[in-house]
Amino acid sequence: MAKTFKSVDDYIASQPKEVRGLLERVRGTIRNAVPGAEEVISYGIPAFKLHGRPILYFAGWKQHYSLYPSTAPLVEAFKKELAPYEVNNKGTIRFPLSEPVPVKLIADLARFRAKEVAANVQAKGAGRKSVVGKNRRLALR
Repeated sequence: MAKTFKSVDDYIASQPKEVRGLLERVRGTIRNAVPGAEEVISYGIPAFKLHGRPILYFAGWKQHYSLYPSTAPLVEAFKKELAPYEVNNKGTIRFPLSEPVPVKLIADLARFRAKEVAANVQAKGAGRKSVVGKNRRLALR
């Protein structure tokens, strides 16, 4: 059974010592990039939400830490910057623990996702239906 965490602090404290600092750096970077986002635990990992919708999740692993979700528009917009990292078709971006946290890239990804979420919320508010496909969103009138 997976462990449940009450807070992002609890989640980070549960990680190996060498990972904690990296996760704190990721956390701070996202918080600074999207200051209005709410910090929560969702699906057992840290997440930031805006308008009640997830912007980014992050998690620590043995060899890397990950950000989720990487939508198709995000991957396309940051194709060059993401080239050194593993990006899979399920929406995961993996960063090796052995490298410094790419603060500027993570901040840019967080701002991009915040704009995606805001646009989706606005589209729903305007009476348009949002269709969610695999790693992409289409707005239909």
